[in-house]
Amino acid sequence: MENKDIRNNLKELSEALSKSGDQELIYNFLECLLTKNELSEVASRWALVKMLDNGMSQRKISAELGLSLCKITRGSKELQKADSAFKKMIDLI
Repeated sequence: MENKDIRNNLKELSEALSKSGDQELIYNFLECLLTKNELSEVASRWALVKMLDNGMSQRKISAELGLSLCKITRGSKELQKADSAFKKMIDLI
């Protein structure tokens, strides 16, 4: 799949999710769409973003979640961006 197709499909999916307003539908949709491993990966990445936002050290996050420091560093860099989508999502919860 080409990058423009990926981008268009993700935009379409984002639009549908934002319009739904139904948390249970979104949860069920994600369970249908993603494999157990993919669900686990997404959930652990979201957990690491929340832990970083709460000030937990990268090494402690690595030990608790079993994630590489590379993934955690990436999350940290994204969270620190001026217009961070991670931060905006955290602010929604």
